[in-house]
Order: sequence, then C-alpha cells, then structure tokens
Amino acid sequence: MIRGVRGAITVDCNTEEAITSATEELLKQMIEENTIHPEQVASVFISTTEDLNAVFPARALRKFAGWTYVPVMCMRELPVPNSLQMCVRIMLHVNTAVPQEEIVHVYLGGATVLRPDLGNTLAK
Repeated sequence: MIRGVRGAITVDCNTEEAITSATEELLKQMIEENTIHPEQVASVFISTTEDLNAVFPARALRKFAGWTYVPVMCMRELPVPNSLQMCVRIMLHVNTAVPQEEIVHVYLGGATVLRPDLGNTLAK
C-alpha cells in the first residue's frame, strides 16, 4: 500500500542555504519518525510558497545516502490570500504496511499551524 507522509516547515529567508537547511531538517525528521528507507519511496513532491525561489529544495534530498534515484518534483504552492508564507511542504509517497493513523506527519517552525488537528504527531 502506498501512503502519503506529509510535512512542512517555514524558512527564515529566501536564500539557498536557508531553504536547503530547512528542507533537510524536515526530511530528516520525516524519514526518522517513519523509519523510511529510499527503496520504499515511490516519489516525492516538494512545494514552496512563491516567496521561496533561491534554490530547488529537492537538492536537500540528494544529501541523504541512497536517495539518488528517488523521483522528486518541485512545484509552487497556490498563492492563496492570507496563507502561510515562506513555507516548504513535502509529500513522500511510501510503500508501507503501516496503518494510516500511525503515519507520523511532521510540521516544524511556523508550519505547525497548518494541521493543528494532527497535534503535530511528531510529539508521540
């Protein structure tokens, strides 16, 4: 079964270093909390708000051993009025037998406001 593992993080400024560092932090937490191995991953979608354009955030994933051949696509988030800005969102599509309610979705920094109903399941 393929499950979606969601995550989001806010970035302090629109620089290559800030975007890459934040994306790496988020990916690391998502991977660790869900014990994900690259061979389980069908694909990864990464979106950014339109104010983040200094680098493709997918570069951060290439720093992880074994993730070279995982398909990744970067895209722009819809510019909805009054929505959270300076935000990177990630959706990992993972082959797993873990039940939907046991998937750990990770929201860091200012992105914790995006899904308060999940209670930031990282805190389990």
